[in-house]
Amino acid sequence: MTHIFINNDFYNIIDRRRSIRAYDPAVKIPKDEMQEILRQAAKAPSSVNMQPWRVVVVESDEAKQTLRPLIRFNTKQNDTSSAMLLLFGDLLCYEYGEDIYDQAVQEGKMPEEVRDHQLNTIVPLYEGLPKSVMHDIVQIDTSLYAMQLMLVARAYGYDTNPIGGFEKDKLASAFGLDPNRYEPVMVLSIGKAEETGYESVRLAPEVFAEWK
Repeated sequence: MTHIFINNDFYNIIDRRRSIRAYDPAVKIPKDEMQEILRQAAKAPSSVNMQPWRVVVVESDEAKQTLRPLIRFNTKQNDTSSAMLLLFGDLLCYEYGEDIYDQAVQEGKMPEEVRDHQLNTIVPLYEGLPKSVMHDIVQIDTSLYAMQLMLVARAYGYDTNPIGGFEKDKLASAFGLDPNRYEPVMVLSIGKAEETGYESVRLAPEVFAEWK
């Protein structure tokens, strides 16, 4: 499926991004368009390309009611958005390693010998990592996916709000996921903005960067 970006101005995409809390509740993003947004966002980088992000698209009234008590003071986003995207990091993401590398070989993007080396080296390494280390990996990689998703959404004419205020210990179980495998990273609201959002300031590079 081919989509033409509504907004193809990269400077506008990054400079006009706002954390939107009120959306037009009448606008629902079609499933095929949402799939394309998720697909484009999945071009984000990840450690050894394990792509540990997992997404639950909460869009039905019933699912939003399940989510509502778990997102604390972020109910306006839940009530008005087209969907709430629950982003989890899969601690067993390496189970997809063979599928990922096989596809890369089939598409001519990786030699067979490189695939075999990756599978024989990386997968056993991941299997043996402590949970605390895997936690850090999936948190970082899924956060990269989240940022890319927010920018892709703007290219499609939608806006988002990254939400960290939610019941992390209850989110996976509430939506039928194994909390020992799937770590909540972020909740993103997405939809057609009904407000402009607030402009904010950023520290200058002279403050947050240094050269050696």
